Amino acid sequence: MAKDYYKILGVSKDAPTDEIKSAYRRLAQKYHPDMNPNNKSESEERFKEISEAYDVLIDPDKRAAYNRYGSDFAQRQYGPSGFDMGDFVRTHQTDLGDLFNELFEGRLGNLFGGGGSIFEQFFGGETTRTRGRYVTRGGDIKVRISLSLKEIYTGVEKKIQVARMESCEICQGRGGKGSKTCSVCGERGRVQQIQRTVFGQFSTVSTCANCGGTGKVIEDPCLACNSTGLVKKRATIKVKIPPGVQNGNYLSLRGQGNAGEHGGPKGDLIVVVEEKPDPLFTRKGNDIYIRVPVPYPVAVLGGKIKVETLAGNVILKIPSGTQSRQVFNLRGRGMPKLNGYGRGNQLTEVFIDVPKKLSREERELIGRLAKVRSE
Repeated sequence: MAKDYYKILGVSKDAPTDEIKSAYRRLAQKYHPDMNPNNKSESEERFKEISEAYDVLIDPDKRAAYNRYGSDFAQRQYGPSGFDMGDFVRTHQTDLGDLFNELFEGRLGNLFGGGGSIFEQFFGGETTRTRGRYVTRGGDIKVRISLSLKEIYTGVEKKIQVARMESCEICQGRGGKGSKTCSVCGERGRVQQIQRTVFGQFSTVSTCANCGGTGKVIEDPCLACNSTGLVKKRATIKVKIPPGVQNGNYLSLRGQGNAGEHGGPKGDLIVVVEEKPDPLFTRKGNDIYIRVPVPYPVAVLGGKIKVETLAGNVILKIPSGTQSRQVFNLRGRGMPKLNGYGRGNQLTEVFIDVPKKLSREERELIGRLAKVRSE
C-alpha cells in the first residue's frame, strides 16, 4: 500500500524542517506504546509508521527521492525487510536524543513504571549515550535567500553570512577550568519533582538548571563565554542551489546552525528560497510565460521574430494571419524539473505591434490596403 508520509505526520509538502520535527515529537509522545497500555500492538505500528515518515522527510536526499518515486520509495530505500527501528534510533539519537530520554526516563517511565532508556526498552541493543550526562542540541537558524529566475534556471552557489553560536576558543567549549559534581542533581543532569493531585502522585523529570544537564559545575567559569562554552560569531557559508527550485523550497544544511552548550550537537541552517519578480518572465510551476510584440506585416504575411528565453534568444516562426494573444509553445524552454529529468515549456503570447507614428509612404500604403479591403 502506498504511504503518504506527509499525511502521516500531518504536514504540507513544503513544510520546513522545524515543522516536521515538531509534528514528529507531538505524535511520538501521543502514540508511544507506554502511553497506550491498553492498545500496545496498534500504537507500536503507529509509532513505527510516524518514525518511518520522519526518517524520510527530515533528510533532504530521501525526501527528494520520495517526492520523485512516491509509493516505490520504501522498497528502494529499505529493501524487502522494510523500515528498521533500530537503524532509526542509531541515526537520529543525536537530534532526537532529548525526546527519547524524556519519553522513557521522564514522564512515561515514572507514570507507567519501568526504567532504562528508549534504546533498551523499546528497540533493544546498546546505546552510546553517556549515562548521567545530558547535552542540549544547538538551535536551528533560518535564513531567506532571494534568487532571480535566471539563477534558478541554471542553479547557483551563494555565500550566506550568519551570526551563530560557536564553541568558545578560550575555554575550548568547556565553559571554564576545573569541574565538580553538581550538588543539586548529583551528576545525573536531571532533577525529579513530585506533584500530588486529586488523581494521585505524579513524578516529572527535567534538566537540572544548576549545571545545565551536564552533571558538573565549572569551578573557574570562563568570562569570555559566561561559562556556556559558546560565543556569537559571524560565519560565511557556501550554499549550492540546484536548478529548478521554487519559491518556498528550502535546503537544510546539517550541522551549520548554532552549537549546543557544553559540547552539544550543532543545529541546522535552514535556507528558504524566495523568487525575485522578473520584468519579462512569469513562472507557473515549471513553465515560463512571456509576451512579445509582432510587427503588423509579419503577423499578416508571416515571418520570423527573435524571442528571449532564460537560456538566450531563439528564433520563432510566425505563420501568416497570426492574431493578437495567440500562444506559441516553445517545448523544453522552461524550468528544469527539480531532482528530476526534463524541463517545462515556455509559452510565448504575441501581440500585434501597431506603430504610433507613420511616414507618409506608410500612410499611403495602409490607406491603399484599407481601400482594397473595403471593396
